[in-house]
Amino acid sequence: MNKLYIGNVSEEASAEDLETIFEQWKIPHSGPFLVKTGYAFVDCPDEKIAMKAIDILSGKVDLHGKLLEVEHSVPKRQRSCKLQIRNIPPHMQWEVLDGMLAQYGTVENCEQVNTDTDTAVVNVRYGAKDQARQAMEKLNGFLMENFALKVSYIPDEMATADVPPLGGGRRGFVPRGPPRSGSPGLGARPKLQSEVPLRILVPTQFVGAIIGKEGATIRNITKQTHSKIDIHRKENAGAAEKPITVHSTPEGCSNACRTIMEIMQKEALDTKFTEEIPLKILAHNNFVGRLIGKEGRNLKKIEVDTETKITISPLQDLTLYNPERTITVKGSIEACSLAEEEVMKKVRESYENDVAAMNLQSNLIPGLNLNALGLFPGGAPGMGPSMGHNAPPPGAQGGYSSFGSSSFGGEGPFWASVLSASSQPVSGQGQPESETVHLFIPALAVGAIIGKQGQHIKQLSRYAGASIKISAEEVGVVDANQVAPPEGMDTKQRMVIIAGPPEAQFKAQGRIFGKLKEENFFGPKEEVKLEAHIKVPSFAAGRVIGKGGKTVNELQNLTSAEVVVPRDQTPDENDQVIVKITGHFYASQLAQRKIQEILSQVRRQQQPKPSPRGEGPPLPRPSRK
Repeated sequence: MNKLYIGNVSEEASAEDLETIFEQWKIPHSGPFLVKTGYAFVDCPDEKIAMKAIDILSGKVDLHGKLLEVEHSVPKRQRSCKLQIRNIPPHMQWEVLDGMLAQYGTVENCEQVNTDTDTAVVNVRYGAKDQARQAMEKLNGFLMENFALKVSYIPDEMATADVPPLGGGRRGFVPRGPPRSGSPGLGARPKLQSEVPLRILVPTQFVGAIIGKEGATIRNITKQTHSKIDIHRKENAGAAEKPITVHSTPEGCSNACRTIMEIMQKEALDTKFTEEIPLKILAHNNFVGRLIGKEGRNLKKIEVDTETKITISPLQDLTLYNPERTITVKGSIEACSLAEEEVMKKVRESYENDVAAMNLQSNLIPGLNLNALGLFPGGAPGMGPSMGHNAPPPGAQGGYSSFGSSSFGGEGPFWASVLSASSQPVSGQGQPESETVHLFIPALAVGAIIGKQGQHIKQLSRYAGASIKISAEEVGVVDANQVAPPEGMDTKQRMVIIAGPPEAQFKAQGRIFGKLKEENFFGPKEEVKLEAHIKVPSFAAGRVIGKGGKTVNELQNLTSAEVVVPRDQTPDENDQVIVKITGHFYASQLAQRKIQEILSQVRRQQQPKPSPRGEGPPLPRPSRK
């Protein structure tokens, strides 16, 4: 890929003219220019210099009134399935590019190429020659976000190789091996940028130095690290710290972070600022438990490996508007940079695992829209679907501004509609009715849910706005309001009693599911499936079951949860029976909501109908005087 084709060459142009241009732009070449009518060829010392020539000259340099077109020279016999696409918008999401490429055929491989340009470059291999040719014809010059794509063939050396027939096959046929790293079969194709941006907090007094005069410093950082950097300086007027969001590859984010720390250190020296300036990383609470690890092992390992001291802000600091926690890293710039890489690596792994789990769950629940859930970033980096009146202040959650409260408890528009269906006030009451759900967890997990001196369960109760109690024989009474008396439960499980409105149930149960996953009570590839019990009036049990079991079967098909109304139950003192629901979080939630919706219909039907007009008690006649 060292030979270049130079197109749109004027008839007046000579080899000396082209040589002058290459010397002017400091682009070395390893052979003479071969000039033909309207085009020319030249060899470069290596592929990197060839790429540099393409990026600097193609469509940008004028020679005798014509803009030169520079691309790889590929003989027709070597034009097969491989293309290089350049000038891709730097912050374009992989999903957008992937969808565009897939219009023209099967993409067997797509790899990003490291270049010194602001725009992205990828090498693409299609499944067939005609697919690559069609993509070449359609995409070359195609405008994306004001960037004109540049597409050229990559020489396929195998196309002219004299390969002997294998096993009596056709001459030149080479059987396909296992998919390459980054191919769809391995599910590890590199993205143009990380879907989880780096979020850091910086002292307000250093923001000016980071931006620089007329924005020169921040533009320089952006260019050097191939990043998009947002400084949310207008937010939280008067605050001591301002958030910065960096969108780039993981390497780009780390390089930008290091540069920002160096700028702050220099500014501190110039202004005689003597206090230590730690690195403060913002991370969504969903990922922090997995970052810490069981008994803090993950975090301790990062501290030891990077020679830093790391602390994390408490859960009490979380609000509905800001689900991020602050990870404070203290140490040298070198040590903090290493720690940032490790911390964000864990955060990104957690995000990718959650996306994979959600994709699996979306297949299990018909009609489940991941974007509508409000759990993952939308089409534009850092921007998600609107959360209506619950929207956080601008920049409050950066790249995952639409995560809601938890990937095991988010509250996007989909769930808002599901919740509202079963949380309407009854009998004119102003607030939705409180519900009670019994959730069964492994007995060994009780300590993790309660936390040290009962702190975790108290925080969870405040966060969710629910009453949470645990029936556990062997657990001492942490708090008189938190632990219910034992009720002869199975020794391998304990019952968590959650009381509160639908939104509180959603948050509390979601956090419990998430905690069990974080603390490794379920395997890395194992879904968290728990059993939940809802008590329903005995006269309404038939409505849940339906004629011939029709309703309960439909519930199971819709939600992917197992829903059982045990036969021959004896109603309790409140004339209620149990409905058992078993499944992963979203399956369980959807089943619970649907059952509560059925109960709401039953309750409405039980309400006395208003008297017809004119049949009420007679009005008193006015007295005559």
